[in-house]
Amino acid sequence: MSYSARDSQPITPPPTFSAPPTSHKFGDPVVLSLTMGFIILFIGLSLYDANRVTSMIAVGFTMTAKYMGSFFQMILIATFFIAIGVAISRAGQARIGNLNKPEISTFRWLSMVMCTLLAGGGVFFAAGEPIYHFVVTPPAFDFETGTAEAVAPALAQSFMHWGFLAWAVLGSLTAIVLAYAHYTLGKPLQPRTLLYPVFGEWILTSWVGGIVDALCVIAIVAGTVGPIGFLATQMSYGLEVLFGITNGFTTQLVILMLLAAVYIGSAMSGVHKGIQLLSRFNVILALLIGAVIFIFGPTLFLTNTYLQAMGEYMTSFFAMATMTSETAPDWWMKWWTVFFFAWFIGYAPLMAIFVARISRGRTIRQMVIAVAVLAPIATTIWFTLLGGSGIYYQLTGEADLIEALQSFSFDVATLTVAQTLPGGIWMAGAILLLTTIFVATTGDSMSYAIAVVGAGHDHPHFSIRAFWGAAMAVMAGMLLYMGSGQIGVLQQFIVLSAIPVSVIILPSLWAGPQSAMAMAREQKLL
Repeated sequence: MSYSARDSQPITPPPTFSAPPTSHKFGDPVVLSLTMGFIILFIGLSLYDANRVTSMIAVGFTMTAKYMGSFFQMILIATFFIAIGVAISRAGQARIGNLNKPEISTFRWLSMVMCTLLAGGGVFFAAGEPIYHFVVTPPAFDFETGTAEAVAPALAQSFMHWGFLAWAVLGSLTAIVLAYAHYTLGKPLQPRTLLYPVFGEWILTSWVGGIVDALCVIAIVAGTVGPIGFLATQMSYGLEVLFGITNGFTTQLVILMLLAAVYIGSAMSGVHKGIQLLSRFNVILALLIGAVIFIFGPTLFLTNTYLQAMGEYMTSFFAMATMTSETAPDWWMKWWTVFFFAWFIGYAPLMAIFVARISRGRTIRQMVIAVAVLAPIATTIWFTLLGGSGIYYQLTGEADLIEALQSFSFDVATLTVAQTLPGGIWMAGAILLLTTIFVATTGDSMSYAIAVVGAGHDHPHFSIRAFWGAAMAVMAGMLLYMGSGQIGVLQQFIVLSAIPVSVIILPSLWAGPQSAMAMAREQKLL
């Protein structure tokens, strides 16, 4: 059953903002100055001496992975188990946003959750990562690469990186804290509000709060510009292989402009229009592609592989989740587990803003189960369909992906798998389209979330959403002009940005349960 915003009635009167949103059109000038300063500085330094920028970030990337990796892992593990505990408690019955009915229907809501949080990486890595672990043994396992016994552990390792822990940190405890603070207490819908339980009103009104918001926005810019740029290179490569269109900067720029037009237009139309529409279309297309792969592909192999991989994921869960550089090679931890966990931490505050916004009227239990349980399970199925098929074709000799994956050429691996799937060139084209829309759904939702941070409430002016969407597109275009290597450098930067963001989300480990209980008490559920 679906509801519209008009059907949703407030449980309690709307709060009065104790910290009014800034009067500046583009939000807090500290946030705007620091974020735009970062974009200009990164591009400027890259133009001046790209090698030096690459070297500096590489050193920081390595040190962060070595000294902060275990901290990142502990945050993700603790977030997942505490969030599940809150969901199954009586406090899980409390409704978010003081509405007694959801604003958005279940299918539309789940579509936005899946598309925004899974993003382009859900296609880009779904095909290549499981096959990589199939041909290069992960440190938590001991099997001969490229054999039948390597299949389940390879997928299980991918499930660890994109499963329960990753999803939980993106939109469970942090979303609960922000939802309670904003919709019940009237605090601004900004990352700084995550620190309100510790510092009180001071963090909401001081310049330090602006720095907190800026750090989170910079992390999301780094994490979103990367997929936007990679999508342009992947699409350009795919168009050359499939249709003979020249793979160069001009083609990449045209793709980038079209992509930006789509996600900026979607962001400007808002949560109830473009963002919903794009997400629904993407989910339907993914379901169709998945059905074709399952029905016409290696059905029995995929079914058996999924069951075995999920069993391996469960039994080896803690061995994989707690692997450190003491028991695994530094390079492996840096480029896999720590990289992904830091990436998700960097996204967490603004993803939480978006999840809290679209979950108004839902119970805490519904939100946590959807984000931290159902979405990861759907992700593991998707990874099995694409990655499992790739492993099958590698085993049978229908495709040879070893060279591409050992050199981390995931665009080559993804397209090779796509062309080998049922439908051939048509399936490859469909997967390229799906990847494009996945990236667009991240672009529109993050443009919206950044605009929310500036406004301090969930109805930012459409021009602000367009501004941030355009800013990320321009940054991606400039980096593509310098070469796709600078996009990769920016991706590494998000690991560095995860350091301050991890501190910002840390209080949610205890503030999340407290906020849930406070909501439940106010709604007379406790």
